[in-house]
Amino acid sequence: MKLKVKDISNFLDYTIPLSWQESYDNSGLQTGNPEDEISSALLALEATEEVIGEAFEKKCGMIITHHPVIFYPLKRLTGKTLAERVIIEAIKNGIAIYSSHTNLDAYSAGVSRKMAEKLGLKRIRPLKPLENKILKLVTYVPASHADKVRDAIFSAGAGKIGNYDLCSFNAEGYGTFRGNEESNPFVGKRGELHREPEIRIETVLLSHLRSRVIKALLDAHPYEEVAWDLYPLLNEYELAGPGSVGIFSEPVEDKQFPDLIARTFNTEVVKHSGIRGRLIKKVALCGGAGGSFINDAIAAGADAYVTGEIKYHDFLNADNSIFLAEIGHYESEICSIEILYELLIKKFPNFALRFSEIKTNPIKYYRNGKNETTGD
Repeated sequence: MKLKVKDISNFLDYTIPLSWQESYDNSGLQTGNPEDEISSALLALEATEEVIGEAFEKKCGMIITHHPVIFYPLKRLTGKTLAERVIIEAIKNGIAIYSSHTNLDAYSAGVSRKMAEKLGLKRIRPLKPLENKILKLVTYVPASHADKVRDAIFSAGAGKIGNYDLCSFNAEGYGTFRGNEESNPFVGKRGELHREPEIRIETVLLSHLRSRVIKALLDAHPYEEVAWDLYPLLNEYELAGPGSVGIFSEPVEDKQFPDLIARTFNTEVVKHSGIRGRLIKKVALCGGAGGSFINDAIAAGADAYVTGEIKYHDFLNADNSIFLAEIGHYESEICSIEILYELLIKKFPNFALRFSEIKTNPIKYYRNGKNETTGD
């Protein structure tokens, strides 16, 4: 099966909204012509020169990663930096690169939730729900067309609240209007005041669906001039956001917890707080450099917080409040390629997806007189 680059990038842009990424991030299509046809794609945590070579050898026309290759603005392409060399090799070999980074962290089935599932937690929810992502749509429709308009905006993604969809509030009333000589009214006559039984429809939508929902509304509405209002809401979107928090069915002793997370995340080293004989029931997690969410984990009532990177003074300051565990940036986020695979194979079941065989972790470990790489 062949796809165009844009088939994959458009699907991921919509499913894992780019508007959910942090302001400093650069998720989305990094390189490549959206119109190019590809027969397979390679999944990797990040694109390196070795990964570009692997994609070329395996005839993969696209690499899909978690970490963006272009993270900071590029002023030149001379091959001086890793990013420049990767971009040059990708263009030279006709390989597109797409990245889904902090928006995948915030995604409802994203990195931190996958971590929580692997650890065996239950009742998982986002640690820090998204803010300023919900809009309320209000429109006025002649009663005869209310069902048609509702169906259209629901099909475009509006009307979803938690585990429910097709959600709306409807109130009966009447609208008044008078068209001028250039009007073409659906009901009534030009130059005459008309009174029409109408339904006020209210519903909600996520902000990244705005254009799609409004287009559906305008296409389905019978009026020449459609009255509609869109309001930003302060409500948190509790189904998505960075980090996750959940509970164990049975509590775990803190002295056993480091071994559990080391085995779960296949990490070489676990840095953790002091062992104090605490029971760990509720656990918060965040993939990558999640040190900034320690206070959120404490506020959520978590007994322990697991993330990829934690600063020294964070351990010092939080030791009495919560059990902290650092498992490594790479180790905490490598599950991202599993998430991307699951999404893509469900959407494009006959498209060839391959996992990179290259371990891109730049950090090596030396312990007990042995070097991880050489064994010396």
